[in-house]
Formats: sequence, C-alpha cells, structure tokens
Amino acid sequence: MTHSNPLRNLFISLSLAAGAFAAPAYAQININVSLAPPAPQYEVMPTIPSGYIWAPGYWGWSGERHVWVRGRTIAQREGYRWQPDRWDERDHKYYRTAGYWERDNDYKNPGKHKGWDKDHDKGNSANKGNKGGKD
Repeated sequence: MTHSNPLRNLFISLSLAAGAFAAPAYAQININVSLAPPAPQYEVMPTIPSGYIWAPGYWGWSGERHVWVRGRTIAQREGYRWQPDRWDERDHKYYRTAGYWERDNDYKNPGKHKGWDKDHDKGNSANKGNKGGKD
C-alpha cells in the first residue's frame, strides 16, 4: 500500500494550474508589406489631463489592408518621450515600427539639480551664516 502526501499533491496541482493560466510571453512582430500606407488621418486631439500625453493615430495592417488606429492618451513616463508608430520604406517594402518609449536625454529631473543634495539644508536652518555651528 502506498501513502500519498497531500501537501505534495496540492503543490503539484497548483503548479500545473499556474502553468496553464500563465500569461503568454510577448514578442515584437515586424510587419512588412509592399503597399504604402495612406496619408495619416486628421484627428482632433482632446484636452489631455496632467500626467498623460497624446499618442497619435496610425495606419495598422489587418493582414490584407491598412486600417486606421485612432490616437489615444497614455500615461506619461517621467524621463522618457513617446516615439509614435511609423512606417519606413526599405527596398520597395514598407515596415511598421510600433510606438515605444525612448529615454529623453534632454530630460532634467526637477527634483535633482547638479550639486544639490536633498539633505544639504536639513537641520542647518538655525546655523545659517554660522560656519561649523560656532559663534
């Protein structure tokens, strides 16, 4: 007679269930077609709330034709700028590059200034103009 370990059986069952419902891995898909996308459509940009930016619309590919994907607001990423979706022509084919966040090398963090230390003035307000705290 074999004895089964209930804890081991529960662990195995949960592991199998987790594997069955695990999120799929995402991969970048490159699309190339020989038909140029139409000119971008005009869109009225809505009022953008603080902390968001506008990602303009673009022409996507449905597998047989170009389809317009409307612009949308997306949450801003501090220190990054949005590079919108685009099509590039190479060797008489059109390649779509999906929009992505790119580090903004010109970004200056308003909370960090060169040579500034957030703890610099901590506790020193009583000693202003007083070197070393001595009179």
